[in-house]
Amino acid sequence: MSSKSRRKRAGRGALFMIGLLFLASGAIRLLDGTGVAIAKEMESFGLPESKVTEGQADFADSCDPEPEIRAALKSLRDRAVELDRRDQKIQARSVALELAESEIRTNMAALIEAEESLKATIALADGAAESDIGKLIEVYQNMKPKDAAALFEEMDPSFSAGFLARMRPDTAAAIMAGLTPTKAYTVSVVLAGRNTGVPIE
Repeated sequence: MSSKSRRKRAGRGALFMIGLLFLASGAIRLLDGTGVAIAKEMESFGLPESKVTEGQADFADSCDPEPEIRAALKSLRDRAVELDRRDQKIQARSVALELAESEIRTNMAALIEAEESLKATIALADGAAESDIGKLIEVYQNMKPKDAAALFEEMDPSFSAGFLARMRPDTAAAIMAGLTPTKAYTVSVVLAGRNTGVPIE
């Protein structure tokens, strides 16, 4: 065999080995995900899905998460949505409570103001009534005892006893002397009963 023939065979052997190396490199790329990327690129260029090799499709399928993982992810997403809803409800309830508290404070302030106004009105009315009663007592004390007794005879015993208790003792005695015995006794019982609850010790 000539040296020339040996060189040709050696060259062919080297080319064959280089080709095998390229094939092996391509297979490795297909297995580590590069093939999937190439397949997606081929699809983006409009190549039919049938061009994707069966090994590439199997590898893409193997990238999908397990059913348990998918269920866990869905549960987490649902939980996050539920927590967002609860947070919104809590915020809305907090705003409603703040508004209610503000309204209560406003109403309380109005009630306190109304109470103070009512107290002032009652005090004014009491003062006016006291003034009127004082004037009536002065009028009865300046009347003749006989005429005053005629008026007291027609009064309710409790009402007449209230006036007599605030009169001067001599004037009250003169009016009591002009009353009928029955009326005078009834008024006396009312006057005595006004202080029955007062402790004597």
